[in-house]
Amino acid sequence: MIDVFLAGDSTMQTYDSSFAPQAGWGQFIAKYFSSDITFHNHAMGGRSSKTFITEGRLAAILAEIKQGDYLFIQMGHNDSTKSRPERYTEAYDDYKKYLKQYVEGAREKGAIPILFTPVGRLHYVNGEFLADFGDYCNAMKEVAEDQNVLLVDLNKKSIEYFSAIGYDQAFELFMISVNGTDCTHFTEKGANEIAKIVSEGIKELELELSGYLK
Repeated sequence: MIDVFLAGDSTMQTYDSSFAPQAGWGQFIAKYFSSDITFHNHAMGGRSSKTFITEGRLAAILAEIKQGDYLFIQMGHNDSTKSRPERYTEAYDDYKKYLKQYVEGAREKGAIPILFTPVGRLHYVNGEFLADFGDYCNAMKEVAEDQNVLLVDLNKKSIEYFSAIGYDQAFELFMISVNGTDCTHFTEKGANEIAKIVSEGIKELELELSGYLK
């Protein structure tokens, strides 16, 4: 039995039914894998790479994770919020240092860390979907290269998907289609689509875990 632990923010989080139709992709990822894989979603809204650690959430994962398990790490949305200094990290400095703590913590337990660049938002200008979090995506890629860590460029993959289906369909994937304002969080439909994109990214990595995809 392989366990996969998820560390991330509100776009990955599992929500209870009172939040419906808001959902995170961590709610749906298991449907793309066989029942031999168990997912443990520790993602929590509002957390950055820093606050996830300072609140003890990474420590809770590392207390459970074991040899051969996986740690999925998607951070960056809340790291970029300068107006919230308690969660903000500088992309090429402390953000990278915090990411390395996830990587090193997993490896010390014999687990396999996988980095995910922050999933795209519904940022559409002059007929084009724009990719936010550029510095954080680049900084994460630098960590992946420096530490020889597997990476799924979820930011790029999600933006490419939005572009392929067009604005009207992409609009339905986000909570703005429900509340008129939220271009960050996903509807259940959107979260499911992102989970599918994540599963495709895992397939491309050709890991042992990839063999458990449906």
